[in-house]
Amino acid sequence: MEVFDVVVVGAGNGGLIAGATVAKAGYKTLVLEKHNLPGGCATSFVRGRFEFEAALHELCEDSTGDEADSARKILNRLDVTIPFFYEKQLFRAIVKGEGGYDVRLRPGYEDFLDDMEAAVPGCRESVKKLFDLLPVLDEAQVYMDKPIFNPAKLMTDYGDFVITASHSMEDVMNQCGIPAKAQSILSTYWGYLGVPMDDMNALHYMSMVGSFIKTPPSMPYHRSHEISLALVKSIQDYGGEVRFNSEVTKFLYSDKGAVIGVEVGGNAIYAKKVISNIIANNVWNRSEQSAVPKSAVKLANARKLGMTFVTVYLGLDASAQELGIEDYSVFISSSADSRRQFNERLDYGMYVVNCLNVAIPEASEPCTSMLFFTMPMMPGDFPENLKPEEYKRYKNDFAEKYISDYEKTMGVSIREHIEEIVVATPATFARYLDTPDGCIYGYANEQWDNIVARTVLKDMENKVPNLYFCGGHTIRGGGYPSAYITGAMTGEAVVKALKGGK
Repeated sequence: MEVFDVVVVGAGNGGLIAGATVAKAGYKTLVLEKHNLPGGCATSFVRGRFEFEAALHELCEDSTGDEADSARKILNRLDVTIPFFYEKQLFRAIVKGEGGYDVRLRPGYEDFLDDMEAAVPGCRESVKKLFDLLPVLDEAQVYMDKPIFNPAKLMTDYGDFVITASHSMEDVMNQCGIPAKAQSILSTYWGYLGVPMDDMNALHYMSMVGSFIKTPPSMPYHRSHEISLALVKSIQDYGGEVRFNSEVTKFLYSDKGAVIGVEVGGNAIYAKKVISNIIANNVWNRSEQSAVPKSAVKLANARKLGMTFVTVYLGLDASAQELGIEDYSVFISSSADSRRQFNERLDYGMYVVNCLNVAIPEASEPCTSMLFFTMPMMPGDFPENLKPEEYKRYKNDFAEKYISDYEKTMGVSIREHIEEIVVATPATFARYLDTPDGCIYGYANEQWDNIVARTVLKDMENKVPNLYFCGGHTIRGGGYPSAYITGAMTGEAVVKALKGGK
């Protein structure tokens, strides 16, 4: 019989951070992963002579304030040192049609404000007013992360935070008096979180954009897989164990309804605490239904599943310079309105194209380059009745459609230079991530289900003794930094509980 202090289910970003945190504290730790590689979305794959980044566009490595936790601080605490490349440009945004524009934005508050003013004369002060809110948002989040906090104190001491965090990003931009075109430019990143501005929680979005502006977007030199491998090594160096090809098929409960372990390959593995990096829906589906609180099931069913993607990876036999590709991240939209972009997401509403070679020239062999197309989708967008024999055509048509639009929009010719092409759909992500409908981050961070609501109610959710959750489907919502932060928070909470704290 195998017994551990802590078993972590899933070696995604959050699970790896949680596993390393409890292992560093000296507890006997086991991380279980169903695949033969760690990382979940944080991985890469090889086709021909190209190594493609599977999902990471760019990393918010730092936070908006010095006190708040961040990916950089967490990795440093776990003795993980990764070389990063910092991008000199935030993004290029191209909006076609009526009211369209083509702008480039740089990181750094003053440079960002200068670029916004150049794009929309007269908007500087209103945009600055928006980002002047960041310090209080940062201070309030630090306070909320404390083990015990008083909601009344939150409302009295951090009034601007409560107002901002309880409104949509569109509402907050309107209150700051930001002109429509400037709002559109500021909304460019909505696709990273999958919710348009009229429903996007302002706290979540501002924290992300503020982090990008403070510290330039970064990419690990050797893809996100380098981070995942480094975290596995960290766990092992601290005495923990990571097992691959080890899918958890069942969560085990005591007669009193407490989680006491998991089952892998028909064998029971027992633990004092179990941390799940897999979405709550899958945990409850792998549990005896009599042991799962009805409130937990209702909550999982009430939440809206977040976005997924169709992604197209291209390996090209020409360099970015030869092809006339100058930007690392280009957001291409058919409208200036994020709600319309969202509604038209299956018809050029908004998509992102990244060229890793612009950021890291040596990312592929000399005289070659890679493009990474990302088209957001939502659960239900993928055809339910698509027959297996029609799947290849579906993928090819999707790729053809967006490659053609990219060439036309950018005035470049890439088709004849394609050496390798891979197309991933929601079916691919569902198979690989084992999430409902292939959702990437888990649950959508909508207004009713935002960071503040999840934080305030966290002790009332999923009240199963000895069971903890981490990752993009939990308090902080989607995104790489969120997964790192929730992994660290969960790991620290488990360590405290094992030491006898509440």
